[in-house]
Amino acid sequence: MRKLTTLLWQIAIGLGALAIWQWGWELHAVAPWAVPELLDPYFVSKPSEIYRQFLRMGCLVTSDGKWTVGDPGAFTRCIGKSENNLWIATGVTLKNTLWGFATGVSSGFLLGLLLGRSDRLSEIFYPYITAFNSIPRIALAPIIILAFGIGDASKIVTAWLVVVFLVFFNTFEGARSVDRDHINAARLLGAGEWQVTRTVIVPSTMAWLFASLSPAVSFSLIGVIVGEFIGAEHGIGRMIIEAEARGEAAGMMVSVFVLMIVGVILSAVVRRVQAYLLRWRPAQTTGAV
Repeated sequence: MRKLTTLLWQIAIGLGALAIWQWGWELHAVAPWAVPELLDPYFVSKPSEIYRQFLRMGCLVTSDGKWTVGDPGAFTRCIGKSENNLWIATGVTLKNTLWGFATGVSSGFLLGLLLGRSDRLSEIFYPYITAFNSIPRIALAPIIILAFGIGDASKIVTAWLVVVFLVFFNTFEGARSVDRDHINAARLLGAGEWQVTRTVIVPSTMAWLFASLSPAVSFSLIGVIVGEFIGAEHGIGRMIIEAEARGEAAGMMVSVFVLMIVGVILSAVVRRVQAYLLRWRPAQTTGAV
């Protein structure tokens, strides 16, 4: 019953927000003091227009409003008219996001595990890592574009740079917070350094790692979009810039909603993987105070 009530509240809030967005600006002439300027359709369009623009950008309808489903070859012809249509742009952005996420997580985890297990290496390199982490990654995006070009490589590097430090610091703290009694018990049973790392350190650090994955996948998407803003041949970020140059608020909002959906799906996948890999941990329940 609680889940059903929560779902109904979520639906009601969503529909209410869409209704205010759709018809709220029409009240501006009657009560301008009660309607924020942000609801001006020139800036944020309207849900109905965004939906129609999505159908056009997704080649689901033709320019004259006819559905492409009933016209054989119409969808293919529409897709072929643009090298950066909605589906291709989404695929390119998603691919670069996943590559940046994968490389950032793997390298951040290995680096955090290495420095977390070695006090000597930590003393040497930690100040440099902290100093480099203090640089806003967005400020490095133009340099990355200049070094790697406007292709996919620069977007992957930007996403990697955003993700790697987040994963590194979580893994570093996780590796250093492992219960010393567990390590000593493993060594007492004859385990070598590699066995201790594999059977004690890594499993204990997994919870810290997964705590960083959900924000990491979102940051990876942000890094790719920032790179596409600065310079790209394909991608959702380029579509937003092109729509902004034409003054098409609906086109920009379509791209934003697509990014939101992609981010939600990626976060949901990460949570499912986390729940599966950490299924050995006792479930935590919270109750109202």
